[in-house]
Amino acid sequence: MPSAKARAGPTLVAVPLAASAPLDLDDPAVVADPYPAFARARAAAPVQWHEGLGLWLAFTHAESNAVLRDRRLGRIWSDKQPAEGFESFNLIHRNAILEMEPPEHTRLRRLISSAFARGHVERLRPWVEDLARSLVDELVERSAGSEPVDLLSGMAEQLPVAVIAELLGVPGADRHLLRPWSNAIVKMYEYGRTTAVEDDAERAAGEFVAYLRGLAAERRTNPGEDLVSHLVSVRDADGATLTEDELVTTCILLLNAGHEATVNVSGNGTLALLRTPDQLARLRADRSLLPGAIEELIRFDSPLQLFERTATTDVEIGGVVVERGQKIGALLGAANRDPAVFAEPDRLDVGRTENPHITFGAGIHFCIGAPLARVELQASFGALLDRTTTFELGAEPVRRPEFVIRGLETLPVVLGR
Repeated sequence: MPSAKARAGPTLVAVPLAASAPLDLDDPAVVADPYPAFARARAAAPVQWHEGLGLWLAFTHAESNAVLRDRRLGRIWSDKQPAEGFESFNLIHRNAILEMEPPEHTRLRRLISSAFARGHVERLRPWVEDLARSLVDELVERSAGSEPVDLLSGMAEQLPVAVIAELLGVPGADRHLLRPWSNAIVKMYEYGRTTAVEDDAERAAGEFVAYLRGLAAERRTNPGEDLVSHLVSVRDADGATLTEDELVTTCILLLNAGHEATVNVSGNGTLALLRTPDQLARLRADRSLLPGAIEELIRFDSPLQLFERTATTDVEIGGVVVERGQKIGALLGAANRDPAVFAEPDRLDVGRTENPHITFGAGIHFCIGAPLARVELQASFGALLDRTTTFELGAEPVRRPEFVIRGLETLPVVLGR
């Protein structure tokens, strides 16, 4: 167990570690609703060691923000993570912007940003809004004001995958492949995964990599206005380009991160609104609140709960020293409920104006797809408000049993017009 230290004037003095784990991820109640556990841990200390996970955990907004921004804490990927023999899974992480630090990160982000700067997000906005309206209309027709329909499979899961596919220029006949690949790969980010989960993730990664290599080769010959075509051709002022592995990895990251975040904000956020009907009525009555309400839904129940970094030298965070080679995790959900930053943090407030949530990260690793996610979420929640007059829970939702990626398996709703 590492030593814990607190700052006292110009020197560091040892303080005792917590006797028990600050967060029991074996407790189904904690996985189902981690926020009370976050509050208890936050009151004890801003940063605490978790023996089971083998890393420090930051429970406050200030310390989590520091974890995300401190350049002495990096994303350090090794081909032995998660284990030897994961060639495709390791490839898509070794070349991912999320796993890089400057100067490699600077070069890659500049190239990807240049491709995104060609107006892709605004180009897609009308298309996204039309798709959201059509998906809601289908749900309303199936529900007819009395029959429960699953909002996740009926809209929340379909929209972001369709948007990413349209962004990348994936042919319609192939789009059904994307979501199963993404779902299998992201299960690798959970603790306590099984060998079967690892095997499925490696298989999905291999198939996804092979598919995107073929798509990139086709776009080199027949370019279009899609993002893959622009990633193939993009060059910076020094003439640098993306390698094929970097291009493939960027596309996979856009799907995995974008799909999971948007689906889970849609599910978590809709459930939060349905359980606070006064806020749903407030938003329905004043549509100008929608952009800020989206930020509040993102804050209130974060789709990603934990983001790890590794110390490249000894770093003091929140009164403890994270020693070189040790990991520290920013608990994004805990940071977003910190009463030192958010007034009444456990209350959903669609009119909240001061909302510096860190769901999309911070610093150089701030999510490059955040603008697209906001377009998708504004379109989907806007369509739900515009195309329905009644909107209720149809049955108790089922939550996914994972902690890191927080979302629902089903969300039965009854919609009427």
